[in-house]
Amino acid sequence: MNDELGAIAAMMDTAPDKLNVGGRLCVISFHSLEDRIVKSGIAARENGCTCPREAPVCTCGFVRTLKSVSRKPILPSEDEINRNPRSRSAKLRVAERV
Repeated sequence: MNDELGAIAAMMDTAPDKLNVGGRLCVISFHSLEDRIVKSGIAARENGCTCPREAPVCTCGFVRTLKSVSRKPILPSEDEINRNPRSRSAKLRVAERV
């Protein structure tokens, strides 16, 4: 309705460039579509090389700008869900600028 998904995609395109090296990008998503955009945005900045795997040297010019801090998203604890039931669907993804 308000293009929230488009806003998240735009944020994932621009936010990592605004971080200093070592800075962390932390995004909390509440829906699977939001989480997919965040996850793919981090992956594109982390593993975006389009060269064939058998190529000895990267020729596409990809420069890695983000590194995922954890492979899986951070989920709320049972205690958090009991105190705040709406946090049940929350997922926190963290990436560090390299």
